[in-house]
Amino acid sequence: MEKTRYKRLSGSQNLRQQLVLSTLTFTPIQIHDIRTNDTWPGLRKYEVSLLKLLALVCHGCSFEINDTGTGFKFKPGIVMGGSKLEHDCGFERSIGYFLEPLILLGLFAKKPITITLKGLTNDSKDPSIDTFQSTTFPILKRFGVPSEGLELEIKSRGCAPKGGGEVVVAIPVVQSLTGVTWTDEGLVKRIRGVTFSTRVSVQFENTMVHAARGVFHPFLPDVHIFTDHRAGPQAGESHGYGMSIVAETTSGCYISADTTISHAQGEHISEDDYEKKELVPPKDVGLKIASVLLGEIGQGGVVDSNHQGLLFLLCALCPQDVSKVRVGKLSPYGIDTLRNINDFLGVKFVIMPCASTSTVLLKCVGCGLRNLSRKIL
Repeated sequence: MEKTRYKRLSGSQNLRQQLVLSTLTFTPIQIHDIRTNDTWPGLRKYEVSLLKLLALVCHGCSFEINDTGTGFKFKPGIVMGGSKLEHDCGFERSIGYFLEPLILLGLFAKKPITITLKGLTNDSKDPSIDTFQSTTFPILKRFGVPSEGLELEIKSRGCAPKGGGEVVVAIPVVQSLTGVTWTDEGLVKRIRGVTFSTRVSVQFENTMVHAARGVFHPFLPDVHIFTDHRAGPQAGESHGYGMSIVAETTSGCYISADTTISHAQGEHISEDDYEKKELVPPKDVGLKIASVLLGEIGQGGVVDSNHQGLLFLLCALCPQDVSKVRVGKLSPYGIDTLRNINDFLGVKFVIMPCASTSTVLLKCVGCGLRNLSRKIL
């Protein structure tokens, strides 16, 4: 029996992308030196949960973690997909952490995926569920992902530390993606958004909306921010509130920003003490996230900084045709993505800074990835 040859990598910084690219290219990987210098070395619970999620949707996928958790071997399998799947994402990272790799793999699965994910729907580290609906899905559609079958339903919301959120995600399959020439960011024509609150007064949302609209109205009259107040079982187990807003441009770009306010993991707050321990006033939340969105718009580009990695991956996975995109200042995550793409797919981007607009133009020839599991109709 032929011995498995592993691609050796180190650290945990790009673990999600490395696992996705390993699976799509059928490349076994061995990752070592995971947080060896930290007080608590090794893999975190949410990273082990991600490995279990990959094993759930892939046939023949296996992983082996060493005794200290500072290294593991991963053998990719065939992405099978399927319906009525369930996965508990835990409380350390939100569902958004798991959703990006799941979508990328699901597009090239044998069968469409329908999965129920449980845990945190909103936190301060990862894109919220609302951002996936308003921004990530339109980006996918640019690359030929069909609208039919691409769905996300929020059954209940959940914030840190106790979670309680539940969403149902449907991901269609594609034969291949479509290359794009996407360089015109256009002008902002409207702003949409949604605030949410769980186990707090609905007035928190009204205050956030009023503050955010006060920032936008001097520039743009078409601003509409919905409210999503949850109570009872639909509010999860913890108090929280936040906002996700998106600017839509005349050329069909979606630039987003979001934030969530809740108590940290392990912080136990009683019902009576919650109001006293409020982290950030709702008014400040609305003002801050509106300013963040204006900053993202000011940077230019067809996507915001949080979606650069996804944009570059989609371009690299396209057929062997030229894709050209424009972004603002390259984010550290975007730069790491370009390195991983070159490492696993052998796709190199031509990077051309544009001094007049302070943006960056990137173009590449896709690797020509095709879904060999899907029947050609």
